[in-house]
Amino acid sequence: MGTLNMLGLAKRIGARFLLTSTSEVYGDPLEHPQKETYWGHVNPIGVRSCYDEGKRTAETLTMDYHRGDNVEVRIARIFNTYGPRMCLDDGRVVSNFVSQAIRKQPMTVYGDGKQTRSFQYVSDLVDGLMALMEGEHIGPFNLGNPGEFTMLELAQVVKETVDPSATIEFKENTADDPQKRKPDISKAKNLLNWEPKVTLREGLPLMVADFRNRILNEDEGKLGK
Repeated sequence: MGTLNMLGLAKRIGARFLLTSTSEVYGDPLEHPQKETYWGHVNPIGVRSCYDEGKRTAETLTMDYHRGDNVEVRIARIFNTYGPRMCLDDGRVVSNFVSQAIRKQPMTVYGDGKQTRSFQYVSDLVDGLMALMEGEHIGPFNLGNPGEFTMLELAQVVKETVDPSATIEFKENTADDPQKRKPDISKAKNLLNWEPKVTLREGLPLMVADFRNRILNEDEGKLGK
């Protein structure tokens, strides 16, 4: 509904509209890495479907407004992104691991931890979105870092960065959890002249410093009450 409202506004005032879509439109992919031409492998009635199908519908609406009403649109499919100032407890895997390690809690790994994700630092994403909006290509464009990590590998990097004594706790996996996630960014490289620059080992310490500061302040606030 938010996308529909904003498309109506863009149509009325002649604005260029950016849809920040997601790699979740690919579902649990049968193609690896994922290209923009891949239509995806999504369960339409699963526990994650409201997000996956919501974003897929948003892309449909965006292209319909472009074709039917000549609204100028851009579509970015954003892969996992991390950085400072994220919510401490937003449920995203990097936030979870970093918060848990700083708080001396076990890092929660769902399933066997062999599922993969690709993590891009926030400044790379911002550069990509700027290039997309300033360029002449509609998209969709994958915006992500092709560096692929299993959840166990990510936990190890967090452990090295935050606390070498951090531990891991395994829990039952969630339903419809994609097993692999890695963007093919050839299209963005060629048409937007964009590719990510910040590696996970470079970006993670910047996020950790911010999280550590906020968690410390949070703990001091609790002590003061």
